[in-house]
Amino acid sequence: MSRIRVLIMGAAGRDFHNFNVFFRDNEQYEVVAFTATQIPGIEGRLYPPELAGKLYPNGIPIYEEADLVRLIREHQIDQVIFAYSDVPHEVVMHKASMAMAAGADFRLMGVRSTQLKSNKPVISVCAVRTGCGKSQTSRHVAGILREMGYRVAAIRHPMPYGDLVSQKVQRFADYSDLDKHNCTIEEREEYEPHIDRGVIVYAGVDYEAILRQAEQEADIILWDGGNNDFPFYTSDFNIVVVDPHRPGHELSYHPGETNLNLADVVVINKVDTADYFNVLEVRENVQATNPHAVVIEAASPIFVDHPETIRGKRVLVVEDGPTLTHGEMAYGAGVVAAQRFGAAEIIDPRPFAVRSIQATYEKYPDTGAVLPAMGYGAEQMADLEETINSSDADLVIAATPIDLRRVIKVKLPMERVRYELQVIGTPTLADLIKKKFGK
Repeated sequence: MSRIRVLIMGAAGRDFHNFNVFFRDNEQYEVVAFTATQIPGIEGRLYPPELAGKLYPNGIPIYEEADLVRLIREHQIDQVIFAYSDVPHEVVMHKASMAMAAGADFRLMGVRSTQLKSNKPVISVCAVRTGCGKSQTSRHVAGILREMGYRVAAIRHPMPYGDLVSQKVQRFADYSDLDKHNCTIEEREEYEPHIDRGVIVYAGVDYEAILRQAEQEADIILWDGGNNDFPFYTSDFNIVVVDPHRPGHELSYHPGETNLNLADVVVINKVDTADYFNVLEVRENVQATNPHAVVIEAASPIFVDHPETIRGKRVLVVEDGPTLTHGEMAYGAGVVAAQRFGAAEIIDPRPFAVRSIQATYEKYPDTGAVLPAMGYGAEQMADLEETINSSDADLVIAATPIDLRRVIKVKLPMERVRYELQVIGTPTLADLIKKKFGK
């Protein structure tokens, strides 16, 4: 029998994982190509033969998603696998309609065919959208486990935007590891806060190899999810974060709704800054969708080292990039800090944007008058640096989880905004985790 010809639609994460665990050594299928979106510069590359396995000695080409219909027709694709996240349900079906009209079947792959089993307990922290507060929840959970005496390895959802072979398995224990692996701003935002707390982080491309290495030095695996994807590992305890600033999104985005259905615990975050009726709407949606989940409310209070420096200043606000772009938020913690501490004006950075930063605003026109901390490579980080330094602001408010001054040269004065999870009421996450994993 001829092999089923497959094209995988992705964004350098779930797509590579699905290939590795299901298709790589599967002689029933031939993966002809990947398509790429969301992340700049990953198309036009090759999934390398060193990672692709014996069935693909020449590797697998990666094309722009805009070529989808042409590729299906020219290569007689039988199945299109949709394998990226944080996408409205309606958009997923638009992609399905294109693929089906071009002649292919359209497929979504679930937990049974894509999750790996660990020999250690696994706690997963995921979200229904980018920007819900998953990162501070992961840090909070890691702290609870360390206080319980467990050795924790955090395995982060993939962000392999460089040389894929060298990124097969990445281990981050200190800042020098970030430099060694030429980490992007997005990667540093996720890894640095864990490292600061003494938690070792793993990431990369081959998540079975990553898991087996992490198991050697951890008592518990913490799956630190990203981009509202569902876990790559079978989880013993699923924590899912939802956002009352975007009520209804927990039911209308793929695969965030999958996470909601998988949840053992749902954290309604940001209740301190959200409209009360939005909190109620989200709670009702959660309970109707997954009545067995424990629902916890939480806040993400912000901290600024020198808030008095903000008062009366014209400020440029830099926010977490993915939260503003495919997360579709118009603002984040930086804007909240600017308003709370009396900034005279939040200046619009768009007139100062150059090259790839300008292109980001064009691709995501609903981004507000804030600057997304885009930095997927050296060129984009240079563009971010030039955009900031070209502005006429008095002060930069940086609400990314890292110190931007470690990776770019900011000439203006800067205040960092930090935020952590604060659970409100009982039971707490600590109560639930101790009940489940107590020694």
